[in-house]
Amino acid sequence: MNPWISAARPRTLPLALSCIFMGSFLAAYAGKFDWGIFGMACFTTILLQVLSNFANDYGDTQNGADTHERIGPQRAVQSGEISPQQMWKAILLFGVLSLLSGVILLYLSFKDQPASIFLGFLGLGLVCILAAYFYTAGKKPYGYAGLGDISVLIFFGLVGVLGSNFLFTKTFEPLLILPALSCGFLATGVLNLNNTRDIETDKKAGKMTIPVRIGRKGAEKYQWFLLVGSLVFMILYVYKSEDISWWFLLASPLIIINGVRLHKLPNPDPLLKQLALTTLFFVVLSGISMLF
Repeated sequence: MNPWISAARPRTLPLALSCIFMGSFLAAYAGKFDWGIFGMACFTTILLQVLSNFANDYGDTQNGADTHERIGPQRAVQSGEISPQQMWKAILLFGVLSLLSGVILLYLSFKDQPASIFLGFLGLGLVCILAAYFYTAGKKPYGYAGLGDISVLIFFGLVGVLGSNFLFTKTFEPLLILPALSCGFLATGVLNLNNTRDIETDKKAGKMTIPVRIGRKGAEKYQWFLLVGSLVFMILYVYKSEDISWWFLLASPLIIINGVRLHKLPNPDPLLKQLALTTLFFVVLSGISMLF
């Protein structure tokens, strides 16, 4: 595989798009969907995710988490296929592209709204770009302090779902926090699998993720909390709504299987793709539940 495609980590894109899909389905449920906004939101999200993946590849190599002992897929900078200088230029490029795409998205959504809304979301977009970089890059990456989980919950859950929904509706509905948390918990579950796989190498690099802090057994219990929690939040949302069906529950066996297999597999790497695709399937079924 081309090293740049490998470094972009295509298998993470379904997870990144899931929160946009959820926010968009909720907007369609409210009768306020727009294809132009949806397309630009997806494009901007893909750029941000690739930026985050490049920065993660660059930062983990610079900070010592990616070594020859790493269990998962080989990283491009650590292996020498891409030089640190080349990756840094790619990070800058995707940072600029993400910003430009985000500005176009905000113009499409808020061109008839007060300037304060545009500027507020522009500031939020800049925070997303900085969060993508400083997760594992920089002198004091927050991912190394064990704050990656809360970051994923915020950006792949609350910001991703509620923010994308606001682009369509221009309103905030507190009840939507429930499906936002449902998405965020599943995305955090993917991160937990990644960190569980990397416990030993992260420990040596001083990357104090939650699995490093609580151990493999604790990480397995934490995974069950995230998986079951995601279902509970969506069930509560549907229960409190009037005319949403229960099709999303068809994804629940795949979600439960993820927790069962984590307990059985020494290396949970295959489960990352499974849960990322299951999350997208869960969100699509949630959309079907809302619209049909």
